[in-house]
Amino acid sequence: MKIATFDIDAQKGFTPLCPDELPVSGGDEIAPELNFMASLASLRIGSKDAHPKNAVWVVDSKDDMLAELEYPNADRTWVRHCEPGTKGFELLDGLPVVTDYDYFIWKGMEPDIHPYGACYHDIVEQLSTGVLEYLREQKVDLVLVGGLAFDFCVKTTVKQLSRAGFSVLVYLPATRALSEQGFDETKEELANTEKVQLIETREELVAYCK
Repeated sequence: MKIATFDIDAQKGFTPLCPDELPVSGGDEIAPELNFMASLASLRIGSKDAHPKNAVWVVDSKDDMLAELEYPNADRTWVRHCEPGTKGFELLDGLPVVTDYDYFIWKGMEPDIHPYGACYHDIVEQLSTGVLEYLREQKVDLVLVGGLAFDFCVKTTVKQLSRAGFSVLVYLPATRALSEQGFDETKEELANTEKVQLIETREELVAYCK
């Protein structure tokens, strides 16, 4: 069985290290678990949000977030986050540099496109990032997933991988959600998603990967 791991948007902009962005509680604690996950695989994939300053979805206050937008590929408002050149754009300390990954994706660079999943550059899923094709070319059977945030980019990427026919293990110690409600709802949704398993411990993960 050939295994790949996927570090989805494991960036400082989604941690308390950047409180003005989207500080996911505990988001800065997952790097060791992502690295453990990678120790069980032969390929390591990563992604980053890479958002421009002039993005149409930017609002100044968190109170104004999540308002619906009418753009086909930017569906709601967010505060500014993960701009290239800022601290929030950086990967978590302890993770490899991007050139040490086997495949890496930057997403959301256009001002009117704010995707969540890392398999497509757009919400309507017409522009592939190439990762599904890469996984097929490498004959990967199983993808282990972690990253930030569980209830948005991780969830969407997992569902994209599942729809593409890959078996997916979501390693819960290697991900965090924006909210407790988001965590619970996403956990229930993914538990009922075809070809997806939720993994609670290192021991369970190792057993699945044998």
